Amino acid sequence: MLFDNDTNPAFHPTRRHLLGAGSALALGGLLPAAASAQAAWPAKSVRFVVPFAPGGSSEIVARSTAAELSKTLGQSVFVDNKPGAAGNIAMQEVARAEDQHTLILGHIGTLAVNPYIFDKLPYDANKDFKPVSLLAKVPSLYVVHPDVPAKNLKEFIAYAKKNPGKLSYGSAGNGSAGHLAFEYLKMTAEIFMLHVPYRGTGPMMTDLLSGRLDAASVGAAALLPFIKSGKVRCIATGSTQRLPQLPDVPTVAEQGFPGFEMTQWYGMLAPASLPKEHLDKLAAETMKAVKAPEALKRLNGDAAEAIGGTPAQFAQFIAAEQARWQKVIKRAQIKPD
Repeated sequence: MLFDNDTNPAFHPTRRHLLGAGSALALGGLLPAAASAQAAWPAKSVRFVVPFAPGGSSEIVARSTAAELSKTLGQSVFVDNKPGAAGNIAMQEVARAEDQHTLILGHIGTLAVNPYIFDKLPYDANKDFKPVSLLAKVPSLYVVHPDVPAKNLKEFIAYAKKNPGKLSYGSAGNGSAGHLAFEYLKMTAEIFMLHVPYRGTGPMMTDLLSGRLDAASVGAAALLPFIKSGKVRCIATGSTQRLPQLPDVPTVAEQGFPGFEMTQWYGMLAPASLPKEHLDKLAAETMKAVKAPEALKRLNGDAAEAIGGTPAQFAQFIAAEQARWQKVIKRAQIKPD
């Protein structure tokens, strides 16, 4: 005999059943909301660590990107400068960050140089981070003191070959971008010059301007004022194309070395623990951020080229840079200060 729920005692709803059913319904209604809240990212302010002291191209690139991301991510993105130990201190800290709201500015030094000049690093450049996007490239300029009898790169190379070991160039320190840039040129042009390392670009520039150094390679932003005032002479740019700021100065590639490129570059990295869905969102917004009008204005003023590639493209770029600089470092026997 069949009974409906009103007459069958087995189906008579008790207070416990009603409460259980109500709780299940309430829980079912809350689950999508909870899942949505869990998926929301960022949930708080994002810290963008720069492993260098304030000032210079790294500051421009990081702050331009952070300002634009703050508009689109729904949370503030602030820059935190953490200099020291060639960037190793900041890289180690961010590699171990587990709050999912800490990022770092990657650089030619921390990603493509440090792994080959330090016997042991407190981080693994390839395993501890996820590439987000290559943000910008800043071309290196090759300059000489006005007393050096060379108006272009060809004349400079010829002069250096006639005077092997008599010319000197300065850099901000062993393993710095300026050191790498000139060693790369030396290797390519087969010339020999004396390297004089300094503790920073400032003191090196002081000696270059006074004539105690013959040459140097520095990022465009720091050199443009001195080039325009005639205090140093630019004999070549490391960019693939001539700079709008220096239209009469040919590239290294144009002066007999096809394919030569020397740029300082900056990209965004996240700790390896950042979930893929958050990485994808961050990458999409970052690619837009560096191409935003205000960001382009600031970057162009620093002679920087905005890139904004995908995580896969940035990963491939890092691998290519590591392969290139490993050879240069080995040949030049570059060691940290």
